[in-house]
Amino acid sequence: MPPTGVDQRVIDLYDEYTHRPLERRVFLERLAKLAGSAAAAMALLPALQNDYALAAQVPPDDPGLEAKRVDFPGGAGKVKGYLARPKKGDRLPAVIVIHENRGLNAHIEDVTRRAAKAGFLALAPDCLSASGGTPADEDQARERIGALDRQAVIEDLKRARRWLASHKHANGHVGAVGFCWGGGMVNQLAVADPELRAGVVFYGMSPAPEQVASIKAKLLLHYAGLDERINAGLPAYEAALEQAGVSYTLHMYDGVQHAFHNDANAARYDAAAAALAWKRTIDFLTATLA
Repeated sequence: MPPTGVDQRVIDLYDEYTHRPLERRVFLERLAKLAGSAAAAMALLPALQNDYALAAQVPPDDPGLEAKRVDFPGGAGKVKGYLARPKKGDRLPAVIVIHENRGLNAHIEDVTRRAAKAGFLALAPDCLSASGGTPADEDQARERIGALDRQAVIEDLKRARRWLASHKHANGHVGAVGFCWGGGMVNQLAVADPELRAGVVFYGMSPAPEQVASIKAKLLLHYAGLDERINAGLPAYEAALEQAGVSYTLHMYDGVQHAFHNDANAARYDAAAAALAWKRTIDFLTATLA
């Protein structure tokens, strides 16, 4: 039984639902079998699904921050985003915050403000901008994420890096941090953009081993001990990083779930691991982007 008290089989099923093509009807039927009844399954859903009312460690109107919606030029048109920075200070290190497969939502906006609170110029691109932006319906957002042209997304993220590097409040040094799907995109951005100085991956898919030699950024990699799906790719990734001489640090957080940093998700969030990983992230980005 995981620390949340939710059966690990239930969390694994939810992971399959949110990361693989599994219809909601099928998910609910299988959840009812695990829970013992349809009513018990419905009672479990609040712990499994994100509650964005919890996503406000830094309020949107924090008096020390400027946070606003922005557009920046992407590869095939404007990309929407959320930009946050401390009101005081200039020549700031900059960081791209890349969302999960649910799109740019209240949780990622809050993480962006947390980065700004720590002294960064932080931009969270909406990688679903080409289809009108992140929808309110998470199932729809996941479907749209799955249909994205990955190379087009990488090009948009490269343009985000350039836009931040030349921003009037930036020092020219840009890193990226991403979660789940966004963690995988940090890996892909590091492969594609030699000007990216730092990449922080939270439980993201590893790049193909043959791509790793292209990485110039320093990397900080966070993984969850119970995340068998993502962790299966780590041995080959580490071997390729070592062979290519890429500067990286990998932390494995034992006994925690995929998405352990997401405090909007009661079944997966682990406060101690999240706090430690975030401190390591801020320390790493501060040192690398100074």
